[in-house]
Amino acid sequence: MAKYIFHPNDLKDIKPSYDVVIVGSGATGLISAIQVAELGLKPVVLEKMDKLGGNSTRASSGMNAAETSVQLKHHVVDSFADFYNDTYVGGGKTNNVELLKYFTSHAALTVDWLAQHGIELDDLTITGAMHTKRTHRPSNQAPIGGYLVTNFLQIIEKMGIEVYNLVDVTKLIKDGDAISGVEFTDKDDNVHHISTNAVILATGGFGASKEIIGKYRKDLTHYRTTNQPGATGDGLQLAKQAGAALVDMNKIQVHPTVQQDNDHAFLIGEAIRGEGAILVDNQGKRFVNELDTRQAVTDAINQLPDKHAYLVLDQNVVDHAMAVKFYDSMGMVIHGDTVADLAKAIDVDATNLEDTVEKWNQAVANQHDELGRTTGMQRPLNKAPYLAIHIAPAVHYTMGGIKINHLTQVLNAHDDVIDGLYAAGETSGGLHGDNRIGGNSIAETVVFGRQAGQQVYRYISENKK
Repeated sequence: MAKYIFHPNDLKDIKPSYDVVIVGSGATGLISAIQVAELGLKPVVLEKMDKLGGNSTRASSGMNAAETSVQLKHHVVDSFADFYNDTYVGGGKTNNVELLKYFTSHAALTVDWLAQHGIELDDLTITGAMHTKRTHRPSNQAPIGGYLVTNFLQIIEKMGIEVYNLVDVTKLIKDGDAISGVEFTDKDDNVHHISTNAVILATGGFGASKEIIGKYRKDLTHYRTTNQPGATGDGLQLAKQAGAALVDMNKIQVHPTVQQDNDHAFLIGEAIRGEGAILVDNQGKRFVNELDTRQAVTDAINQLPDKHAYLVLDQNVVDHAMAVKFYDSMGMVIHGDTVADLAKAIDVDATNLEDTVEKWNQAVANQHDELGRTTGMQRPLNKAPYLAIHIAPAVHYTMGGIKINHLTQVLNAHDDVIDGLYAAGETSGGLHGDNRIGGNSIAETVVFGRQAGQQVYRYISENKK
């Protein structure tokens, strides 16, 4: 797909009133804007950063859903119950079960909704802690985040939905107990106000805020982050001002495979492991089930003396995980014509690495792995060239956030609904429990982004009666 450039509206065109104000232009915000507009409401999207798309543009693996027609076309028989169970167990059985039930039973509908908008996710892969292929992605294997955001922006432009960047929402305004407007500043620090019937907070998490991370998890402040600079928890502060409760704020995910040898920390998507890559230590030996939960893989890497590892793959993996070509273009991939050449390039013992690859290939042939891996074993590592990516853990996702119910209504400490206030995506908390599984974040944006749009429509319609 050719790169699509979206030009946000000029602030001089902004109106004093909209049906819905959506704060944040990541996938959640864009989807909710499309949904409310399709229902006949007039939304506006406000984004504090220059670039649109938020953290969603960095998502790479895919979108989880069960019982989809795509799965059946690939001869994969799945169930809502299995999807629920994998996510529940992967989250340490601490997930908000109300949110989880809605999420796992509605993701398939969103795959269909995307297809109805010309956004086809017709290929499958698998991510850690899942036991079947339910991670949907485009057949050209484009990174899911950029693919979706580009398509959403095209739809938004076609529908005439107003989007403004460099706009920082600083306050939610109430009329009695209900939300009635927002206050924001422009790039010149001028203060503006918009009146509205409802606000959807879609501002993402706080993975780029050392301050908030330090408040809840001082042990994680030394990590770098995969998050874009705008992921500073703004929505949480806005919601708290309006009386909202926060949940699970100490649950912060560290992603195990992040290339961070240079200034920028690049997440190496889980689909690389899902398509057959393995992890080796500085002796050239495997040390973990690569598709265990992110927390488990992170813990295993941190138990290594130097707390880093190498992702090892071959051309077979590249053929099924095209994101590797992007990583290679950024100078992050090390090459070897043979396994021994690769071992020399990454400074590990060649005999060890050759033995590791041979044992892995035998495990694939026998479909039995001594480290307990049962997925992502569909092909051996036996096609040159052989490749490696140097990785180490980094802060990636914040499972905690604004307390919501399955209708995306924001709740206070007594579980009372704050009228006119909705939140969805990473800015909300509770869905993922202790650990977020790869492919569930993008699914969350679509499932609950649509839900937020629908419930705002219902709220406004009922209050007009």
